[in-house]
Amino acid sequence: MSSLTAPAGRPVPGRGTGHRITHTYTALAQASRELGLQGRTRWFYVLLFGGLVAALGGAATGLILLGDSWLQLLIAGALGLIFTQFAFLGHEASHRQVLASGPANDRAGRVLATLFVGISYAWWMSKHSRHHANPNKLGKDPDIEIDTVSFVEEDAASRTGVMAWFTRRQGWFFFPLLLLEGVNLHINSLRGLFRRGKVEGRWLELGLLAGRFAIYLTLLFWLLPLGLAFAFLSVQLAVFGLYMGASFAPNHIGMPIVPREAKLDFLDKQVRTSRNVAGGWWATVLMGGLNYQIEHHLFPSMPRPHLAKARLLVREHCRAADVPYTETSLLAAWAIVVRHMNRVGLFARDSFQCAMVGELRGR
Repeated sequence: MSSLTAPAGRPVPGRGTGHRITHTYTALAQASRELGLQGRTRWFYVLLFGGLVAALGGAATGLILLGDSWLQLLIAGALGLIFTQFAFLGHEASHRQVLASGPANDRAGRVLATLFVGISYAWWMSKHSRHHANPNKLGKDPDIEIDTVSFVEEDAASRTGVMAWFTRRQGWFFFPLLLLEGVNLHINSLRGLFRRGKVEGRWLELGLLAGRFAIYLTLLFWLLPLGLAFAFLSVQLAVFGLYMGASFAPNHIGMPIVPREAKLDFLDKQVRTSRNVAGGWWATVLMGGLNYQIEHHLFPSMPRPHLAKARLLVREHCRAADVPYTETSLLAAWAIVVRHMNRVGLFARDSFQCAMVGELRGR
C-alpha cells in the first residue's frame, strides 16, 4: 500500500505548505473561469444523448429482427457498451456538468441512471460524493473499503482461509471479476434503496427500476428462446460490468493512500490520489471523460469537452506548485492496477504457513 508521505526535509503538503497551495488553487480556478472552461456545453450533451438513444433504438431493432439467432449475443455486447455510455452521462449529470441548475441535473441524472442504466441514482450519489470528498483516504472513501477484494494492506491482513488464498492472487482475478460487476451494481443499488432511513426519491426510483426491468426482461424473454435469453442477459451484464470497472479502476487504484489522521488541502489530495489516462479524444470517447481524472476531481462540474484544455492548465500549475501530476497509458494503468492488487494481497494470512517461515518472512 502506498502512503502519502513527503521526502525527508520537506513538509507534508497540506500542512506547512497548505496556505500556499490553497492560494494557488484559487488562482487556478479563477484562470479556468476566465478561459470559459466552467461554462455549459449544452449542445454537446444534447447530441451525445441523441446519439445514445439512436444506438439504443438500433440495438432494440436488431434484437427484434434477428430473432432466434446466436448473433443476438453481439446485440447483447453492444447493449453493455451503450448502457455504460449512458452511465457516464448520468455520472456527469450528477456532477452538475450537463445543465445549468442543480435540480435539473438531478432530474436528468435520475432518469439516466435508473431508467436507462438500471442503477439507483440516490445510492450512487451517496457513495460517489463521499469518494470525491476524500479520495483514497482510509475510513472516508467507500471505494477502498473491503469487499470481495482488498484495496489496502490492513484489510488484506484480516483475510483468512479460502479468502486469504484468493486475496494473495486478487490482482490476477481482478479483471475477470469485473464480469460480475454489473450484477453487483444492480444488487447494491437496490440494497441502497431499501436501507433504513431517508432515501431521496426512493419510491420514484423503485418505480423507474421496476418499469425498466419489466420492459427489458419481458421483451427479452418474449422474443428469444429461454436459453438464448439467459445467454443474452449474461453477456450484456458481463460487458457492462467489465466496461464500467475497467474505466473506473485506473482512476485511483495504485495511487497513494491517505492515512486517517492526514489533513491535506483540496488541490493536493485530489491531484496526488488521481491518475490521468493519456490518449486524447479516443480515450475521452472510450472512458466518458474519466481519462481526465485529475481535472475532474479538481473541477467536478466542468463539462467533458473542456477537460482537455483544463489539463494543460492544471499540468503546468502542478509543475509550478511542485505537486506530482500522474498520467500514463491505459494499458500501463491496467498493469499498475493488477500489480497493486497483488502487492496488497500478499499481506493476507497464509493459514498453512509454519511459524518459522512467517518469522523469516517478517525480517
